[in-house]
Amino acid sequence: MTEFITLGEPLVVFCSTQADCSIEDVTNFNKVIGGAELNVAIGVQRLGHSSEYVSQVGADPQGEFIQKRIKASHIDVNNLKQSKKYFTGYQMKQLVTNGDPYVFNFRKNSAASHLTPKDVSSIDLKGVKFAHLTGILAATSEKAKKASETFARRINEANIILTFDPNLRPAMWPDKEKMITTINYLAKYADIVLPGQNEGKILVGSDDPEKIADFYLNNGQTKIVFVKTGAKGVYFKTKMGNAAFVPGFNVKKVVDTVGAGDGFAVGIITALMEGKNYVQAAKRGNAIGAMQVQTHGDNDGYPTYNQLIDFYKEYGVIQNDVVKV
Repeated sequence: MTEFITLGEPLVVFCSTQADCSIEDVTNFNKVIGGAELNVAIGVQRLGHSSEYVSQVGADPQGEFIQKRIKASHIDVNNLKQSKKYFTGYQMKQLVTNGDPYVFNFRKNSAASHLTPKDVSSIDLKGVKFAHLTGILAATSEKAKKASETFARRINEANIILTFDPNLRPAMWPDKEKMITTINYLAKYADIVLPGQNEGKILVGSDDPEKIADFYLNNGQTKIVFVKTGAKGVYFKTKMGNAAFVPGFNVKKVVDTVGAGDGFAVGIITALMEGKNYVQAAKRGNAIGAMQVQTHGDNDGYPTYNQLIDFYKEYGVIQNDVVKV
């Protein structure tokens, strides 16, 4: 029995250790695990909450690596399947000193892309309080899209709170129209939607945080929308019309932006799981996102309880939203 569950595609990430060197010229890499939903599962577990990850890997060295690392993180893998027919997805990530890194994916026709509705229809949801879904798995195949929909419906039927992060990956979709239609359809199932400001411009035709929030508040059963505005912070609005902007944290140096949005989700989920209010949740999301951008890995910056306290102390934040679990 776990408090949190998520469904997605795990990846082995080969992170370049040679700064500002193009991928084709890199000869040295650091091997880690990643994938948006797995990042969130790791972050939730690291803050002391039980977590389960649902997916499929190949019967290959990359799949074995992922399974070992997930188990070492004490995440429940009862529904992490292994396929002898399909390979485990992976990616190569550039190391840069400025801007966003270039990432090259090897994931088309991966094991996770062959997940089906049947794979998620029998998952035991007893005791689960929160579930998380992104738009990435649905982009990998039609089967995986249906699996995502089935997962979302089951979460709704079980009255579990569902968070949804669009996590747009345009290159993975056959066309822009299908991406927008599918993402906004999946968002209808979510109690909490976590779009980025730039994503809003694509998905709803506006980068105005309030207009983005209003769209999703009127799109389905969504009760609150947190619109990420980068380093500036986050704007949120509820179904009841309550709204606020929670500023972000100024970090000394941005090392790598990968995983920051997933870190924000970790903050929102764990804070609300602990009964915190929306401002406290947004503050924690901003904090974990800021911690992540100061590291090279996809989830290396996600804190333990004590590390989060130390970060708050460094920035002079009142620690009324940090409770050890």
